[in-house]
Amino acid sequence: MLSENLTIVLPELLLAGFAMIALIFGVFAGKDKQAEFILFATVAVLAILALVVGTRSEGTHIAFNGAFVDDGFARFTKVTLLLGASIMLLLSREYLKRYDLMKFEFPVLIALACVGMMMMVSAGDLMSLYMGLELQSLALYVVAAFRRDSLRSTEAGLKYFVLGALSSGLLLYGASLVYGYTGTTVFAGISAIIVDEGISMGLLIGLVFLTTGLAFKISAAPFHMWTPDVYEGSPTPVTAFFATAPKVAAAGMFARVLLDGFGAAVADWQQILTFLAIFSMFLGSIAAIGQTNIKRLMAYSSIGHMGFALIGLAAGTQAGVASLLIYMAIYVVMNVGTFAFILNMERDGRPITDIGALNQYSTVAPGRAFALAILMFSMAGIPPMLGFFSKYYVFAAAVDAGLIPLAILGVVASVISAFYYLRIVKLMYFGEDIDPLTGRMPLAHGIALTASAVVLLLGSFAQMFGVETLAVQAAASLFN
Repeated sequence: MLSENLTIVLPELLLAGFAMIALIFGVFAGKDKQAEFILFATVAVLAILALVVGTRSEGTHIAFNGAFVDDGFARFTKVTLLLGASIMLLLSREYLKRYDLMKFEFPVLIALACVGMMMMVSAGDLMSLYMGLELQSLALYVVAAFRRDSLRSTEAGLKYFVLGALSSGLLLYGASLVYGYTGTTVFAGISAIIVDEGISMGLLIGLVFLTTGLAFKISAAPFHMWTPDVYEGSPTPVTAFFATAPKVAAAGMFARVLLDGFGAAVADWQQILTFLAIFSMFLGSIAAIGQTNIKRLMAYSSIGHMGFALIGLAAGTQAGVASLLIYMAIYVVMNVGTFAFILNMERDGRPITDIGALNQYSTVAPGRAFALAILMFSMAGIPPMLGFFSKYYVFAAAVDAGLIPLAILGVVASVISAFYYLRIVKLMYFGEDIDPLTGRMPLAHGIALTASAVVLLLGSFAQMFGVETLAVQAAASLFN
């Protein structure tokens, strides 16, 4: 039995073991002298694990008495977050070297955060869920404050830590109420109690607190307050990482808790998610309009995108979960390309985050400007970019579930958000003449930017490269 359990959790064990070995190696090998080697090794391990997880046997496998679940949903989510993490870590190399941040602890912390994320999406118990969540959070608190000589970076880490601790407290309080009213922390047991006895008022209050704690982690409004400051203050590679893998993990964790644990009470949590989705979409869309810092703009963009993603989850159907997975996969691609560009916004050797610096950028680097324009069109949801189809799927799932007003509000919020995405395109092609950006773009960044643009432009014609089929199959595993 123990050997079977260990086989099921083997990818997580391998990544945790690698992180500890890399940590020891870094300490005894002269610390930062081997930082670049450890970074490349971490990238390779994350990519290999994504391949291993993606090719594992089909079906659902349960380990440790239901505390860990390996199914199609978990595998799809893990592959997405591992690939996103490995690409972002690789793209961070040049920036870390340029600004003397190449420390061996950075890739180790990213690896440990990924272990936590993998645990989050495979959790079948409130205890294992919390373990994975805190492992991820503790590592991210540290990397947010990684630039130790920067007041803003330190402030970002502190704000993230304080508000993260608050959200963890809310989640734990909700978990204690759920345990008190059901007598179990296993999702399958909670679901069985709800089916047999219905959902009591105390259990419903526990669900509200649990959902609130999870909403903090996904940066859904009105629990978004940490996101803009943390995105702006953190080193840009950290911001890029925050915008990809942790978002996927949080969305997967949200779906796992609600559908595995409270799948028999869809009508109760559907109202909560509808509120979170509407608030997030409109706050993200409206608040981003006045932003002049591109990292803060991306923070509000992420809040808005999480609102759109929650529409699919609010549907509470298999099609809704599939739309959530499709949305998150496309969201990762859009952010990979966008941050590949942002990482190289420089003028005279200084990093630039002011959106005004993009004025007339098309005359300086027409290829990069065109690729970024495609990414902005996709984020705005303009056809035929894949960003349009990601929103179409969540809206269609909402309509099929009878949430027509939510879908209509989503369309309105999408139209509002198009303003600040198209403003970037306007600045690049029709802005005023200013001193141009002078940052060079390394080969890896150029490939990431170009590949993301090509995927978003041609993905709809290539039937999303099979992602839609895989997402539907993954969603089905949550409803078997």
